[in-house]
Amino acid sequence: MISIALAAVGNVDPDAMTAVDASIRRAFGFEIKRMEPLEDPVFALSQTRGQFDSSAILYRLSRAVPDGTIRLLALTERDLFIPILSFIFGHAQFRGAAALVSLARLRQEFYKLPADPPLLHSRAMKEALHEVGHTLGLVHCSDRTCPMSLSTNIHQVDVKGSDFCGGCALLVRENVHVLNRQTSPANQAGGTE
Repeated sequence: MISIALAAVGNVDPDAMTAVDASIRRAFGFEIKRMEPLEDPVFALSQTRGQFDSSAILYRLSRAVPDGTIRLLALTERDLFIPILSFIFGHAQFRGAAALVSLARLRQEFYKLPADPPLLHSRAMKEALHEVGHTLGLVHCSDRTCPMSLSTNIHQVDVKGSDFCGGCALLVRENVHVLNRQTSPANQAGGTE
């Protein structure tokens, strides 16, 4: 079975970690290996923006993928950006090893509203599916209810469902099948099916 690692970057809500763990298992069929929390990403802080450069964090994450896993999905409470956008909910290496989701703007408190843990967990699960989808080669989907649709504001996150649309679900199955073949013991030993 394919294993991916799940880690907190700094201190992260443990219930959000548990919700994302369950969502990834259900959607992709991956075994999840929890890692010890990784260091708070102070190295990625932009003093001028007061946000954290997600590309710098992703670079470090790509080098921290544990042996026996094919991907590393990390959650952080830090507010993320890339230079061309004022903020992002998450970031992933397309067909790469690392993905990152920020809980900062998924929290109701960010919008000066009362905390809503179930809503936070739902949003975190959707964005985790989106970013892991990118690591599998999925692109943005035009179906606004699909987790692979682009979200540039919190309302777009809330419109998403927790299940991939038919087309994206097919791509997930195909890509997971390919990964299973590539990581099977027979292929690793040089054998054939």
